[in-house]
Amino acid sequence: MKTDPFKEYIKASEPSKAIKGYAWSTAIGLQAVDGLKTSKYLIDKAIDNIEGKISIKEAQNLIDAYYEEKTEHSVDEERTEEADKVSARIAELLSETAFSFSPAEYISIHKKLFNGLYKYAGKIRDYNITKKEWVLDGASVTYGTASELKASLEYDFEQERNFSYKGLSMDETIHHLAIFVSRLWQIHIFGEGNTRTTAVFFIKYLRTLGFSVTNDIFAENSWYFRNSLVRANYTNIPNDVYKTTEYLEIFLKNFLLNKNYELNNIDMLIKK
Repeated sequence: MKTDPFKEYIKASEPSKAIKGYAWSTAIGLQAVDGLKTSKYLIDKAIDNIEGKISIKEAQNLIDAYYEEKTEHSVDEERTEEADKVSARIAELLSETAFSFSPAEYISIHKKLFNGLYKYAGKIRDYNITKKEWVLDGASVTYGTASELKASLEYDFEQERNFSYKGLSMDETIHHLAIFVSRLWQIHIFGEGNTRTTAVFFIKYLRTLGFSVTNDIFAENSWYFRNSLVRANYTNIPNDVYKTTEYLEIFLKNFLLNKNYELNNIDMLIKK
């Protein structure tokens, strides 16, 4: 979003408005990772929810009804519909405190976000993928092999579950968190919607670690977040390019520690 209509709510003195403002701001901002934009109607319903005029469920029902009334859908309208519906679902998930650190929770989040939008919502992909990345000058990250996705996911969760943050400096903690989330994302167990699912899961996980995040970093820099995940998982030795979590770490320092590092996508761009 070029102008965040929820910024005033995030900074509001009323905790309930700040939490809702953060949830909606982040939810809408995350659509940028897939080049999606929400409608004005969604923004209006979000503000009504923040102001306490309607519940999050009522907002979702109104959005669903809004699109059910449309008899024709262009490709652009379908993309906006996805952005609106997924934003409302993310806002709901980020407003909830319930959470379980498990592969099942991760998969469940994907299903909740994309049910009715993707036929494979909540399903692990059974085919291999590549994706051309702007930040890699058209190259692709090597994603998880279809036959090993479940095992890879379970392994990463087990490693993180058994990891102890005790005694680590904050820089060491940030570095480890960057490694964990970048590996989780690299598996790419779903056909689409991996970054949004990973972001929602990661934010909720960070809360269980004691981090209180109610800022607009994701809202304003979600594309940077995605590109930093890409750079954390790409190596090209002939071109002297190596995977690095440095960009992801400065994003997390801004997000978790309220630092003010500049986040410029162009800094991550690789040119062959």
